[in-house]
Amino acid sequence: MTDNRLSATGVTPATNKNKKRIMSQDRRNDYDVTNTVQVSDPVSVRNAVYELFSEAFPGASYDKIWLAFYDFERLFTGRYPGYEGCDTTYHDVQHTLDMTLAVARLIAGYERSVELHDRLGAQRAQMAIITALFHDAGYIRHKERDAEFANGAEFTLYHVSRSADFLRRYLPEHGMAKDTAVSSMIVHFTGYELDLDEIELDDPRDIICGHLIGTADLLAQMADRCYLEKCRDRLYNEFVVGGVAVENAKPGEYMVRYKSGLDLLQKTPVFYQQVMRDRLHRKFNRVYRYFEVLYDGQNPYIDAIAANISHLVRVIESGDWTLLRREPQCFLGIVNAVNDLELLVKRQLGSLSGKAIEANGLLMPV
Repeated sequence: MTDNRLSATGVTPATNKNKKRIMSQDRRNDYDVTNTVQVSDPVSVRNAVYELFSEAFPGASYDKIWLAFYDFERLFTGRYPGYEGCDTTYHDVQHTLDMTLAVARLIAGYERSVELHDRLGAQRAQMAIITALFHDAGYIRHKERDAEFANGAEFTLYHVSRSADFLRRYLPEHGMAKDTAVSSMIVHFTGYELDLDEIELDDPRDIICGHLIGTADLLAQMADRCYLEKCRDRLYNEFVVGGVAVENAKPGEYMVRYKSGLDLLQKTPVFYQQVMRDRLHRKFNRVYRYFEVLYDGQNPYIDAIAANISHLVRVIESGDWTLLRREPQCFLGIVNAVNDLELLVKRQLGSLSGKAIEANGLLMPV
């Protein structure tokens, strides 16, 4: 796929050949789009975010963000009191850290770009970064309240609301009670549970934080070096367990959205076009452009996404799925999570065998 697909959505990657290319051809699987930050390592990301934060807000305290990184790592590795740890293979530790780094970069770019009275300020930026760290906390099972569930992917359709609930409990415990209402609302910009056009907040800068968070969540995962393999091998599994791939529309009837991981990938170019046009350009007000402030007019996230989608289109056209051969590591908090999730998927699909594995978008009786 050429850059025309991006241009048609109002998102144009850097094309100036005289500028230094940011996206590395030797990028490692668990590194960010610039191949400079290991986004599977909380300490590496915490330090990178600190540099961005301290430059944007000289003298501002970083203590609460530092503590949030510490608590995030405990939550996702199963050491946070009352919680099991991360067992969702697509929405793992790396995804959240990659997304949080992207949020910090967008904030830094935004602060450099607007007039003083429009800037977020240190306190609001702190709230946005901590919200980003826990935007997928809703996937983490509570040992008592969620004892009946086998995997966090079962919360897929309402995990953002669960993340909002976590933030309502977490923030007051760390002296941020005044941020609770806004944080628990803007986290919804990372999901589809609320109509984003209907979210209203008193200060427009809070809405901007929502746009930054939603944009970072979308771009970080689609710019992942192994995005295509992760969609096929991991996101599909989460969609099966979460009731997205095959929806139990009503008793005795099912609606198939994705028949397999390959089917999910085949539908990704259309999803890409729709999301880039609607969410990034309209709902999030094109805030992705603030990356360009940090990279001399280039946007390494958009460039990486364009490369991923171009490669996917070539694979689809050739029919040679062996071209998707990367094997990224999972960064989880439960030792047997990968095998346990695969067994759960097999059981769930097995229970539907012969019942609802035909035409997409149609209701099929059992």
